[in-house]
Amino acid sequence: MKKTKLDNSVLITLIIVCGVIFLALIGIGFFSSINPSNTITSQGSSSIKVLPDIVSVYFNVQTQGATASEANGKNSEIVEKMTNLLESMDFEENEIQSQGFNVYPNYDYTSGNRITGYTASHSIKIEILIEDKEKIGNVIDAGINSGAGISYINYELTMENQNKYKAEALKLATEDAKIKAEAIAEGTGGNLGSLVSISTSDFGYVPWLAASEAQVKDSGAEIATQITPSEQEISAMITAVFRIR
Repeated sequence: MKKTKLDNSVLITLIIVCGVIFLALIGIGFFSSINPSNTITSQGSSSIKVLPDIVSVYFNVQTQGATASEANGKNSEIVEKMTNLLESMDFEENEIQSQGFNVYPNYDYTSGNRITGYTASHSIKIEILIEDKEKIGNVIDAGINSGAGISYINYELTMENQNKYKAEALKLATEDAKIKAEAIAEGTGGNLGSLVSISTSDFGYVPWLAASEAQVKDSGAEIATQITPSEQEISAMITAVFRIR
């Protein structure tokens, strides 16, 4: 009986060892089929020009108070007044986007870090479709007249257009990588084979500035006349590996 158990354990061990060797041989065969010496690595890039479809106005409401509650209360009054004005202009409450809110103490560092009061800061973003460009001046005036300051104004793309242009830019970058790889393969006397791998290096979309805080010194109507959207470039980069035949 002991001999039988021993024989069985040896047999199981042999089966496991054979299985490991078999898998190793398969792995060697697989990796040798994509040996770097038999492949071409090509980088593709693209750049497309797009027009923004949104103008975003970024407001900052900042108030001071002897206590955190006082600073917060003053801040809420300005935000409420601004919100009411914007809603009277047919903006929905969910279109008045809160980007961040903070209440923090102010210190006098010359007298032992003594707290001298509190500041409440609230960042708010309003998106205006390019087709509703005439609303920009009124939006700016609504914020300023309520007591808010303007941090900056951006040209931006809706998420729908971001996805659309991303797909277009990545497609063009992939085509560019393939064209380059084909040229390299022909130059070495070979032919381009199948795709081994592909990775995305970058998709370059960053909202572009329409007006900075320093530029926003006029009335809403005057600022609105300076908002003239123009084409901007967005880019994409990919890295592709192909076999050589």
